[in-house]
Amino acid sequence: MSWRDHSCGELRPADVGQRVVLAGWAARRRDHGGLVFVDLRDETGICQLVVNPEHAAGAAASAHEIRNEFVLQAEGEVVARSPETVNPAMPTGEVEVLVDRLSIVSRSTPLPFQLDEEGVDQTLRLRYRWLDLRRDKMQRNIRLRGQMVGTIRRVMEDAGFVDIQTPILAKPTPEGARDFLVPSRLQPGRFFALPQSPQIYKQLLVTSGFERYYQIAICFRDEDLRADRVQEITQLDVETAFPDQELIFALMEHMVQTVWRECIGVELETPFQRMTWEEADRRFGSDKPDLRYGLELEDATEVTRGSGFGVFGGAEAVRFIRAPKAFSRSELDALEEFAKEWGAKGLAYVITDESGEVRSPIAKFLSEAELAAFTGEPGTTALFAADSWELTTRVLGALRTHLAEQLGLIDEEAWSWLWVTDFPMFEWDEDEQRWGAVHHPFTRPAPEWEDTFDSDPKHALAVAYDLIGNGNELGGGSFRIHEADLQARVFDLLQISPEEQRAKFGFLLDALAMGAPPHGGIAFGIDRMMMVLAGEPNLRDVIAFPKNQAGVDPMTGAPSDVTKEQLAELGVELVRPED
Repeated sequence: MSWRDHSCGELRPADVGQRVVLAGWAARRRDHGGLVFVDLRDETGICQLVVNPEHAAGAAASAHEIRNEFVLQAEGEVVARSPETVNPAMPTGEVEVLVDRLSIVSRSTPLPFQLDEEGVDQTLRLRYRWLDLRRDKMQRNIRLRGQMVGTIRRVMEDAGFVDIQTPILAKPTPEGARDFLVPSRLQPGRFFALPQSPQIYKQLLVTSGFERYYQIAICFRDEDLRADRVQEITQLDVETAFPDQELIFALMEHMVQTVWRECIGVELETPFQRMTWEEADRRFGSDKPDLRYGLELEDATEVTRGSGFGVFGGAEAVRFIRAPKAFSRSELDALEEFAKEWGAKGLAYVITDESGEVRSPIAKFLSEAELAAFTGEPGTTALFAADSWELTTRVLGALRTHLAEQLGLIDEEAWSWLWVTDFPMFEWDEDEQRWGAVHHPFTRPAPEWEDTFDSDPKHALAVAYDLIGNGNELGGGSFRIHEADLQARVFDLLQISPEEQRAKFGFLLDALAMGAPPHGGIAFGIDRMMMVLAGEPNLRDVIAFPKNQAGVDPMTGAPSDVTKEQLAELGVELVRPED
C-alpha cells in the first residue's frame, strides 16, 4: 500500500490536472457551509484541500468530522485556484486539490494547546513535546540542527579527521562538574560515571597514533541549570597530535564559516578577531564579550586614589561604564538592585544631563579631576563599581550586557566572532581553600610558565583558547600536557595526592610515560552553537527532548522511582533526604 505519491509542499501550477494521493496532518479546517477547506501538512509544507459535497459526498461526510491534528489521506485532482483566492504567502498557494476520496487515518484527542498559539507555558510544551515539535519553529530548529551537524562532519572528514566513538560508561574523574554515577550490578558497590567530556579518551587516542580525531559526543554534567545550560550536552570534540594553534584556529573558522553559509546563507569574514583574556577582562568584564556594541569598562582606580568619596578612595579597583542615557531615579534604583544581585554593595553614578549639567549625590565629594574624568556627553550616565578587581569585573560585566539589552544597543543582524586566548591556568576556590584548574587539569602551561607555574599559580597562563560568538562561549580548547612528570606537578598543585593520582589517573600517567606526542584540541557545544545559529534565547528550543530547569523530563516523568528489588540487585540503599 502506498500512502501518498506526492508531498503536500511540492505541488505547483505545473501539476494542475494531475491526480495525486496526499497524506499528513490537518493543520486547519474551515467549513463554509457547503465547501470544506482543509490545510493538509506534512514535513514539506501545506497544501489546501477542497471538499465539495456535490463532487464527493463521502469525502464531505468525513470532512465534517475532522479536527486539528487528525491524520488524513486524500486523493483528488490538482486544480488552479481562482485569481482572487491565490495565497502568495504559501509556496503551494496557486493550486489546491479537489478531493474525491478522504480518509481519517488517525484521530486526535482535544489538544492541550494549538500549534499556532503564542506564549504556551514551557512545562506544558515539554509535557507534550511530540506535539510541540510539530510547530513550524521547532521543525525548523531540529532540521537546521541536523543540517549543521552534517556540515560539521563533512568539514572535519575533508580535513582528514577520523570519527571515533568513546565510552559512555567511564571512570569517575574530577573534571569540574559533578559526575552522574551509574552503579554496576556485576561489580557490586562500584560505579561508572557518565562522561563530562571524552577528554582523557581523546588524549589516549592521539597517544595511540590517531593523529586527527573528532567525534560528535554526548556528555553529561550534573550541574545547576539555566536557559543556556542543560545536563546532557552534545559537543564537537577535536584532538590533534603535534598541535598547531594556527591550524586549529583556521580549521574551526572554516567550519563555522561553512555552517553559517550553508545553513542560514550568511557569509562570515575570517580570520576572526583575537584578544587575550586579560584584555577581555579589562575592557569588557567578561571572558566571552559580545562585540556587537560598545559600553567598554573604564578604569578610574588611579584618578580616585585619595578621593574625598571614601568608597572610591579605599577600594582596590574603581571602574565604570558610561551608558548613553541620563537615567531617572527609578531606573537607577532598578540598576542598583541588579548590581546588588551580582555582589555589589551599591551603585554610584554621575549623570551628565541633556544640558550638560552634572548631577550626582557623590559629586560634592569628588575633585575637579575626578569630575572631569566622569563627565560624559550630554545624556549619559557613568555607573560605578568599587571593590576588588574581580568583583568589579563580575558586576560591570553583567551590567554591560543588561544595559545593552535594556537600551536596544545590540545589532541583531550582526555577527561578533572572537578568539579569547592566554587564559589563567588556575583560579582560587574560596570554599575549598585551594587552587582549581580554569579549564581542566590536563591543560598545558604557557611555555614561559612551564618551570614556574607552581610557584606563582595566581599569574600562571595556559595555552588555552575560547571561540566566542555573539557573547556566547561556543568552543573552548587547549594544548594538553604530554609529559607524565609535568602532569604530576599540576596534580600536586591541585592537591590531588600521589595515591589519588594513581587511583584516578594511573592509566593516563602510564600512557604519557610511553611516548605520548604533543597534542591539543578544542570542543564546541553543538547545542549552544545551534542556539546562536537559530537566534533562539533558550537552549531547550534547539534540542528535541530536553529536561526542564529542574533536570526533570515532564513528558516521561524521568527521573523516576525504582523498586527495592532493583536497588538490592545493584547493592544500593536509598537514603531519602529529610523534608
